[in-house]
Amino acid sequence: LICCYRKPKTKRAKRFLEKREPKLNENTKNAMLIRGGNANLTVTAVLKDIYAVKKPFAVLYKKKNITRPFEDQTSLEFFSKKSDCSLFLFGSHNKKRPNNLIIGRMFDYHVLDMIELGVEKFVSLKDVKNSKCPEGTKPMLIFAGDMFDVNEEYRRLKSLLIDFFRGPTVPSIRLAGLEYVLHFTAVDGKIYMRSYKVLLKKSGCKIPRIELEEMGPSLDLVMRRTHLASDDLYKLSLKQPKALKPKKKKNISHDVFGTTYGRIHMQKQDLSKLQTRKMKGLKKRPAEKLAEDGGTTPKKSKSA
Repeated sequence: LICCYRKPKTKRAKRFLEKREPKLNENTKNAMLIRGGNANLTVTAVLKDIYAVKKPFAVLYKKKNITRPFEDQTSLEFFSKKSDCSLFLFGSHNKKRPNNLIIGRMFDYHVLDMIELGVEKFVSLKDVKNSKCPEGTKPMLIFAGDMFDVNEEYRRLKSLLIDFFRGPTVPSIRLAGLEYVLHFTAVDGKIYMRSYKVLLKKSGCKIPRIELEEMGPSLDLVMRRTHLASDDLYKLSLKQPKALKPKKKKNISHDVFGTTYGRIHMQKQDLSKLQTRKMKGLKKRPAEKLAEDGGTTPKKSKSA
């Protein structure tokens, strides 16, 4: 047997491999956008606009790749391992499925979920003549429609869209940074994707008045084929290491008002030796002292 593992010979190769190793807190998920062998101008424009929204956590493949993800997934898994991307968006076009998009995600460099969407209407970034958000802006995601909570396929699509557009995890938020909104609406068997820029206007008080200005791109989508992972595999992909789980604090409880109560365990105390305030009423009587001394009579004081 020939061992295929090789130790890195340079420090750059070592850093490259360490970057891809499993971590407690994983890096921000990258997405690869791939054009199919028969992608038309509409699909190409959609991929370019989503790449502009997703940057810098995206890789756009400019060459056409002849592959069918629902029939053969080996090429997607190869590109995923090569570019270290756990999300993908594949665009294609044919007579049976025009303006076709396949959005999916990987688990351990194997396809986990995959949903096929058809583009019925598309408005690009260039068509909307408004100011744009700077590159790398983290969007606020809004989902409207009962289908995202009732239907299992729509519920999985919601989870997939959150994974795709959520961006990096941030420790804190400032009000001026909330300037980009992605809105998804599921109604009458269609999914409407709209993007807005948040404008903070003067309101005469401390809280600003908020207005939404359409920025693009906007898509009218319809769901086609789906390839969903089994419940066991999906549960395995959501498993977190024990080090990330918060440790349970013992002897601490909370009431309905949020007050924290702590229970302290102490040894039994001898209250007879407890030092108290010296008061006249707490002084021992002669009979009590006699009982403690064992019955010996106290000495009488000499009379003057």
